[in-house]
Amino acid sequence: MFLRFLYFIAFQVAGALLGWFGVQQIEPQGILAGKLAGALAGVLAAGLAWLVVDGLRGAKLLKWLRAGDAGSSALTGGLWGEVADRTRRQMRARDQKIQASDARLQDFLAALQASPNGVVLLDEQARIEWFNQMAASHFGFEAHRDVLQHFGNLVRDPGFAAYYAGNDYQRDVVMPGRENTPARPVKLAVHLHPYGDGRLLLLSRDITALVQAEAMRRDFVANVSHEIRTPLTVLAGFVEILQTLPVNAQERKRYLDLMAQQSQRMQTLVNDLLTLSRLEGSPAVGSADWIPMHLLLAEVTDEARALSLLLGQAAPVSPHARELRLSVTEDPHIPEIAGAHNELLSAMTNLVGNAIRYSPLGSAIHVRWQRLVDGSGEFSVQDAGPGFAPEHIPRLTERFYRIDSSRSRDTGGTGLGLAIVKHVAQRHGAELRIASTPGVGSRFSIVFPPSRVRLGPPAPALQPVSQLADAVS
Repeated sequence: MFLRFLYFIAFQVAGALLGWFGVQQIEPQGILAGKLAGALAGVLAAGLAWLVVDGLRGAKLLKWLRAGDAGSSALTGGLWGEVADRTRRQMRARDQKIQASDARLQDFLAALQASPNGVVLLDEQARIEWFNQMAASHFGFEAHRDVLQHFGNLVRDPGFAAYYAGNDYQRDVVMPGRENTPARPVKLAVHLHPYGDGRLLLLSRDITALVQAEAMRRDFVANVSHEIRTPLTVLAGFVEILQTLPVNAQERKRYLDLMAQQSQRMQTLVNDLLTLSRLEGSPAVGSADWIPMHLLLAEVTDEARALSLLLGQAAPVSPHARELRLSVTEDPHIPEIAGAHNELLSAMTNLVGNAIRYSPLGSAIHVRWQRLVDGSGEFSVQDAGPGFAPEHIPRLTERFYRIDSSRSRDTGGTGLGLAIVKHVAQRHGAELRIASTPGVGSRFSIVFPPSRVRLGPPAPALQPVSQLADAVS
């Protein structure tokens, strides 16, 4: 301000001097008066000029302020120059704060977008202000169409409507997802969290896997209890008979044989459950150990002979009822497979054992190992059993799932064999394929990736087993 005042005084002095020395009078008596009048006129003219210059600078500053260009300076020097400089600094500081706030907002929105849960921001009237991609997937939202729409108008679920109207958001509510179908249920857990001035934060998460796991747990407990209850009941009954009733040696032997049979059934069930638990809790199998395929097929054949002998002894006596043919073919070009020997043997013998149990006596079972076009290896078991309808295929690998439970118990199955096969295949990066035609037969195959099969030295020819009649007759 002091410099501004000095500039104004300087203008006045300069105007007065110009007016004083600019007046020329001939008459001596009028010189003094003329100079005074000229000085006064110069002062007025200088003041007017100063006002014009100062107004022009102020107008320039005002124009710059209206433009809002913080990157350049409108004026330099003087009062208006200092005002422009200070204003420019404030504008730059404001722009930097806005940019920092925008960056934080974008980071926050990016974090919400990356959230595995659906996030929806609702205003005071429950209208959608923003949602992330996961919420769009859960509810089928589209940004250009559904923003500022009422959430209840887009998601019409009675459970959520009652939950929202109750104003009790201490818990979440379970509702079907957008892709929910009877064949493939999808369940969402939705939770509202109040914030701000009447606004709501809606979080959604897909709990389909949790619901299915809970259902499987309940079914598992019920199935295990049911499977164990029957042999325990039989054992308890025979123990009571032996304790309370006099029996001869022949009856005692028969009762003890039946008790041993039921004990073996429970032991088999426990072993299968322990195998499943070990498979589920173990890491994936490495590919460092290579197993000759012909040795695995030989062991599978021996297991098949033993099972056929056991079932043949339990079959009714008939000249033709005990004949069960088993043929094994091997591809000599793919003799080695990478994996865990015991697990692979368990999976393969389970498939062959199921084929023997459910195939009618006198039918043929074909076991084959072959290399496919893409370099993968396939172990397959083809039977001529009763087969099953296509709707059963997706559930065959479930624990204790049986199409005919009474027949499975009669043949000694536990209902866990295909579940074990599925887990062994998954641990080896393989795929279990199932095809069946009712009344014709079924084909079960495990397809191993090319990385787990390789060429090796020629394998010795495996003696095909054309008949097991001698073993079971």
